[in-house]
Amino acid sequence: YAQMFEEIGAHFPKAETMLEATSKANNVNAINASTETYTELMNVVAGPQAHDYHRRDVLIAKHKEASSRALLAFDEMANFGSRSSIEEARDNVMRKIAKDYEVFLSLNDGRNPLLGFETYLLPLFVAAISFILRWIADFSCSSWSQTCRASSEVLSHVYMVVFFFLVIVVTTKAKQISDLLDRGKAAFHLLTDSPAKQKRE
Repeated sequence: YAQMFEEIGAHFPKAETMLEATSKANNVNAINASTETYTELMNVVAGPQAHDYHRRDVLIAKHKEASSRALLAFDEMANFGSRSSIEEARDNVMRKIAKDYEVFLSLNDGRNPLLGFETYLLPLFVAAISFILRWIADFSCSSWSQTCRASSEVLSHVYMVVFFFLVIVVTTKAKQISDLLDRGKAAFHLLTDSPAKQKRE
């Protein structure tokens, strides 16, 4: 049986003492418990079920708090076995926390009320500039000037193209526009609440 086992390319597991096996199991439990602690704390503010956007400094502060509590939970549990194996397990926890933080950061950025505004602000800005320049051209130039008339027509075509572009976008992306309006309201509250909080502090 041993020969057949070797022929299929399998290997016997490395022999471990009872102390080493117990230490390894304890470290695995400590890793799972500490990362679960971090995930539970971060889920409250930036998890899949969260709805509000948090500024980067707020999220970083919550990340530091959750990391400290997770590492504290690990240190309280991982107190058995060799120091090197415990340090290795602690490094695994820190790497797992760093990866999880990137996920929470991405989820939080996706709720940013200002996200996607540039898609609509840039065409509106171009249309506004074109409208103003056309008004200036019509007001300041003589009616017989072919150059002014041509410039006025080009500018009018520009903001009309932008207008119809936005109409098409609105009709094809009604749900996204609704979400954008909600983000606009959230952005307004975010910008207006920040000075008030600073005054209270």
